[in-house]
Amino acid sequence: MPHIEFHRYYRYVELTELLRAFAAEFPNLVQLESIGQSHEGKEIWLVTVTNSGTGKAAHKPAFWCDGNIHASETSASTAVLYLLNKLCTQYGKDETITRALDTRAFYLVPRLNPDGAEWALEDIPRIVRSGTRAYPFEEEDPYGLERQDVDGDGRILNMRIPDPHGAWKISEEEPRLLKRREAGEVGGTYYRLMPEGLFHNFDGLTMRGRKIPQGLDFNRNFPSAWRQEHEQYGAGDFPTSEPEIRAAVAAIVARPNICGAVTFHTFSGVHLRPPSRMADDDIPAEDLWAYQTIGAKGQEMTGYPAISNYHEFRYHPKEVITGVFDDWMYEHRGVFAWTTELWSPQREAGITDYKYIEWFREHPFEHDIQMLKWSDEKLDGVAHVDWYEFDHPQLGKIELGGWNSLEAFRNPPPKFLESEVAKHSDWVVWQALVSPKLEHRETIVEPCGDGAWRIRVAVYNSGYLPTNVSEIAKKRSLARGVMAEIRRDGEEWPGIGTTAPRWLVAGRLRETGPHLVGWSHVSAGGFGWQMNGTDDMAVFEWVVSQPGLYQVVAWADRAGRIETQIRV
Repeated sequence: MPHIEFHRYYRYVELTELLRAFAAEFPNLVQLESIGQSHEGKEIWLVTVTNSGTGKAAHKPAFWCDGNIHASETSASTAVLYLLNKLCTQYGKDETITRALDTRAFYLVPRLNPDGAEWALEDIPRIVRSGTRAYPFEEEDPYGLERQDVDGDGRILNMRIPDPHGAWKISEEEPRLLKRREAGEVGGTYYRLMPEGLFHNFDGLTMRGRKIPQGLDFNRNFPSAWRQEHEQYGAGDFPTSEPEIRAAVAAIVARPNICGAVTFHTFSGVHLRPPSRMADDDIPAEDLWAYQTIGAKGQEMTGYPAISNYHEFRYHPKEVITGVFDDWMYEHRGVFAWTTELWSPQREAGITDYKYIEWFREHPFEHDIQMLKWSDEKLDGVAHVDWYEFDHPQLGKIELGGWNSLEAFRNPPPKFLESEVAKHSDWVVWQALVSPKLEHRETIVEPCGDGAWRIRVAVYNSGYLPTNVSEIAKKRSLARGVMAEIRRDGEEWPGIGTTAPRWLVAGRLRETGPHLVGWSHVSAGGFGWQMNGTDDMAVFEWVVSQPGLYQVVAWADRAGRIETQIRV
């Protein structure tokens, strides 16, 4: 049995061994394959999880989950691993998990960005936003502050530099904390605050951050509304220019049975939904209602608010982000995708009334005191380090300390890791189970004279969502309606240059039917004017002239495949 320790983070070699162990231990449930290689040549692993005894993954509705697209967001990998472990170990024990793997498939990519994550997990971390490729230029910045562990204690903290022009002062309420200098304030002792590190080519006066050579943001490289670097920082040379994103996009497009997705990130403790560059009024109302229903369930099951990218999670009120995963999945694939930002230090400290992005620009100082108390009482002081003197080789006498972002903010501290990621697996499984699901309803065979028989096969959608999943998918023809074809047992499928089979009197070898609704469109009340008709059902009909065994196959891109044999 593969053994996962959910209180630590796995480096690439260990992660690979772990995934191979799952494939070896659960061969009836797990298939492991590479969907491509990273910039540095590491395999990007995709785990397909389904009960192979009930059909191929490609013949079932499926759900996609990935994690760790951003380098230092390593708890996102843990969230996907937790889901994998739960699916495998609870199959046959938990009714919901068993039903999910018998009827659906899961495509899991625990670490989409193995290069960047490996840097982040080094003993002395190298922190970049995404990949390790130099972008947009090869040359390194010859000036500026590079974040480093200058005192060799294994941590990268902050530097508090005395300066009468600094913007910070020591708080009178809590001397361990710095407080912003107020507008117009003079006459006190002030400090400049910056990350721990060393300056390149320091002139003794000017201080700025050094531009990191690795300037990519993989979550700006997806095709949906992609913009160039001058409009969208880190977007890459062209849509899917980065091998990691190209691998993900190709893998998803090659699996048209994917009905939804969650990509795990950190941090904020929220579920984010599209659209990112337009208001909710600009997408079909039916899709907004579905997103709101799925999000409400997510909030109920995980405690994370489900919010809009555009309305509630913008980095600047005059700017939008584009080229992101969840927008691409919704706009180009027509499925409901979410970005789950794991972990909220604020909420852990008891701060619940706050705005996720705006908090970092403006919040009451009382929140800092609450955060410090949380660090003292729940984290043994790890989140905030008391200031201590240090003789900096370039700046002279300064102090190191302050908020320890790498230990407590970017990812959950190890002792909180399992409890934080565990709450999300059930929501993912729930989403997979509300996908459309094609079922066989009835077959009717009746003679119609002159030695012919009419065959009628009725199929229906037993899922909550329609077979097109979203309204935008239907409008943009991103998914076909239900298909059905008939064959006579033992006969080859007619090829080019052949004539129509003589046994087929009426109907076509392959028929295209409509999309089928689920019950997501049904409104509350039932006051007497609702017509809950059979739009969830399609009937395919043929007339055949020869007795024997016939095979009918029906499928929908996103609702699975069924086969039935008919003897006339």
